[in-house]
Amino acid sequence: MEGIWVPIVMFAGLTVIISLFFWFRFRARKEMQQTIRAAIDKGQELSPELVESLGTSQKRSKYQDLRNGAIWIAVGAGIALFGVAMGQIEQDVMPIMAGISALPLLIGIAYVIMWRVTEPGK
Repeated sequence: MEGIWVPIVMFAGLTVIISLFFWFRFRARKEMQQTIRAAIDKGQELSPELVESLGTSQKRSKYQDLRNGAIWIAVGAGIALFGVAMGQIEQDVMPIMAGISALPLLIGIAYVIMWRVTEPGK
C-alpha cells in the first residue's frame, strides 16, 4: 500500500505544475487584453505596429531547434549513463535504461535534423 503513493504523488505533482503553467499564461493574456480594451474605451488609438505585434508570435531564434536537440540528447545520454552506473549494481537495469533513453535521444536527433534541414529563422 505504501508503494502506491509514489506514482500518485508524481502524477498529481505533474498535473499541478502543468495546470499552473497554463493558468498563468491564460492570466497574462487576459490582463493584456483588458489593458488594450481599457485603452480603446478611453479613446486611445492603437498604432499599426502594436496591432501587428499582437497578431504575430515572437520570432524564433535560428538556433532554437539546435538548443532543444542538445537538451534532449543530453537527457537521453544522462538516462543511459544512469543505466550504466546502475548496471554495476544490478545487471538487468542496463538494457531497460538504454531502452528508456532511446526516446529522448531520438527526439534530440530529430530536432538537430530539423535545425539542419530547415531555413534559419523560420
